Parts: sequence; structure tokens; C-alpha cells
Amino acid sequence: MKIRESFSQNANAYERVNIIQKRVLEALVTHINDAPSHILDIGCGSGGLYKMIDWPVETFIGVDFAEGMLALHPKADNVTLMQYDFNDPSLFKKLSSCRFDRIVSASALQWADDLDSVLANIAALDTPVSLAIFTANTFKTLYETAGLPPLLRSREETVRLLEKHFRGEMEILEYTLEFPSVREMFRYMKQSGVGAGRNVLGYAQMKRLMEAYPLDYLEYEIVLLHEKQPR
Repeated sequence: MKIRESFSQNANAYERVNIIQKRVLEALVTHINDAPSHILDIGCGSGGLYKMIDWPVETFIGVDFAEGMLALHPKADNVTLMQYDFNDPSLFKKLSSCRFDRIVSASALQWADDLDSVLANIAALDTPVSLAIFTANTFKTLYETAGLPPLLRSREETVRLLEKHFRGEMEILEYTLEFPSVREMFRYMKQSGVGAGRNVLGYAQMKRLMEAYPLDYLEYEIVLLHEKQPR
């Protein structure tokens, strides 16, 4: 619930600060050259994918659990928005009766409670996928400096689970994002959604972390998978 509330509360700010998420989505869309007419976007957020589509689309279904995000998503006759948690298997029962040419999920599935099960549910829809998932190397130095375990799954685990359920081209994306100050960096983290509202440090611990953090940038690592054909 905390993650959902964080994304809803920071929806408007997210539109301004999701710099890395936009880069990830651009990289994902670059691989989609089959001009799919029927698209499912899992974790659609405020509509980043829909805004990037430059080909005709007959039906676009966007799924997100954050009401605030869906409120910002573009509306159109060919768009259906569903407020649903992709951790809920009943979502995929509903989707199984729909037709899709491609399933896309960018910067969302890292928050799956059980990524193995969620990927299995996606694979059961028997549709080519384009997926981008952040790994534990995102904010790596920050967590090491704070003496905390990473929030996300390792690159190795993420790749293993993707290979278990899908057959496609895989790519590792690495980005850094620089900031004028550590304070600005932490403000960005809170608003961007990557931290997902998981405040695990008290005020004194946060102050010490801001003083000790050795970099003027944040690190990001994303596993990108693209399937050209159905399995």
C-alpha cells in the first residue's frame, strides 16, 4: 500500500522528474518495430508509452495501481485504463479474454511482490513482450554508504527469471544522473518513484548519509528484454 500511495501522491512531480524512466522507455520503444495495433501496458503510469507511440493503435489497455497516475494518463476512444495491481492474479484472468499484439512494461515490474509469478502470468497471455526492469545496482553506492541492503532484485536474479519465462533479446542499460547537491539528489529520489516511498532511515541517519555520500550522481541499472515473435 505504501508504494501505491507514494506513486499517487507524487504523480504530478513524477511527470517532471522521471528523466531516467523516459530514457528507459525510449530504449524500449526503439525495439518495437512491428507497429502493434493492440497493446497492453502494465504499470502504464501517466502515459509515457502512449505518448511515444507514433503508429496507429486500435486498442490500448493501460494498467496501474495508482489512481493519481491514471488521472494523468491521456484519454481517448481507443484507450482503456484499469486501476489494478499486477500482483493480483485475477487481473490476468480478466486480460486473458483480450487480444494483444504486444505487452509492454517499463520501470514497473521491479516492484512485483513475486516477480516469478507475475512474469508467469504475463507469459501465459502468449503475446510478445517488451520489458524493462530496474535492478539492485540502481542506487548501489547510496545503499552501500547507508549500510542497507538494496530494495530491488539483483541483475542475476532478474535475468534468470526473464530467461525462465521468455525468449528474446536482452540488454543491460546503465545510466547516471548528476545533481548540483546531495540535497537535490534526495529530493529527486523522493519524487521520482524509484524509491517508491520506502523510507527506511530516520532523520539523523539520513543526515549522516547525505554528509557521507561520496558521489554527485545516482546510478541506475535496468534489464531490458524484447521478444520479436510469440514463444
